Amino acid sequence: MSKTAVSSRRAAAPRSVLGPVLARLKGEPSRTWSIIITIYGDAVVPRGGSVWLGTLLAFFKALGISDGVVRTAMSRLAADGWLERHRVGRNSFYRLAHKGRATFAAATEHIYAPSPRSFRGRFDLLLIGNGDDRDAVRDALVAAGFGSPAAGVWVSPGGDIPDAARDVLRLEAGGDAAALRALAARAWPLDATAQSYRRFITTFTPIADALENDAPLDDLEALVARVLLIHEYRRIVLRDPLLPAEVLPPDWPGAPARELCARLYRKLVAPSERWLDANAIDETGATLPANKDLGRRFLS
Repeated sequence: MSKTAVSSRRAAAPRSVLGPVLARLKGEPSRTWSIIITIYGDAVVPRGGSVWLGTLLAFFKALGISDGVVRTAMSRLAADGWLERHRVGRNSFYRLAHKGRATFAAATEHIYAPSPRSFRGRFDLLLIGNGDDRDAVRDALVAAGFGSPAAGVWVSPGGDIPDAARDVLRLEAGGDAAALRALAARAWPLDATAQSYRRFITTFTPIADALENDAPLDDLEALVARVLLIHEYRRIVLRDPLLPAEVLPPDWPGAPARELCARLYRKLVAPSERWLDANAIDETGATLPANKDLGRRFLS
């Protein structure tokens, strides 16, 4: 397979418009493995799911991350069951394994099209005991978005009860608006989540404003910005229980953060997809087909 398409497009690190977010990335512990999962879920899976390692190396070079670091992260993800590797001659291709596909499929709705919870004015309250299944019940409740204001007590503003918790004692908790907000604040780390949203807004607002003022980004830089945008947003929103507005603190920053993410994503999709059109290569040597449904993300 010819590597000309990708190797000829390996670019220098993105320009100053992306400087702050790249500096923040470099100042944190290595998250190369997490960014790999993000680029697969956001950009590769919609195009079929398998891509040449050289494509990924070109992307990460634009982030200033070396080939060796990326190869090591890919190998570890494959060993841990997140990725599957296929070889064609001397070239390696990777796709998300079942574990990775299932995890990102569950996250997709939460990231791109979260459904607002209806609120009946009261919380579901579950009491779990100390039985042998306690850990399994707790894990299921966490995955379902329940919060815990006290040991053995779990609450949710409404929704499905996971199967693992069907047999636990179920009550309802109500009160005035102040009491409901106080319960939510005890059950979920809302202050920490709000701080994360505000940092996200501070980091990405200058990039969105610059692009709206026609600051130049080439196609690879647009893909870098898009992946880092979703990488950062995903880390926050997947910890956010997406509570109804009635039980959130005043001036909750979740909605402004989502609006910013959607605004910037729409700016970045077309140029980033152009780079993938030219450089995302599958086992046959063909470029991966585009997915027209990307334009529907963040519309709800």
